[in-house]
Amino acid sequence: MRVYINGEVKDLEPQASLLDLLTDLNLKPERIAAELNGKVVPRADWPATKLAEGDRIEIVHFVGGGAE
Repeated sequence: MRVYINGEVKDLEPQASLLDLLTDLNLKPERIAAELNGKVVPRADWPATKLAEGDRIEIVHFVGGGAE
């Protein structure tokens, strides 16, 4: 199955969940937000959110820090 992550193509196994994808990408859940087809998916819903052919996923990383 082919999906788009931040505009780039990625092939996944059929029936992959959003959590499967994020785990495969080695992303720390506490530092990211995920949007699926234009809608933010709450972290608690990631395991049950199944991906489908052509889905568009946007992943945003939170970055802390900064100094005055």
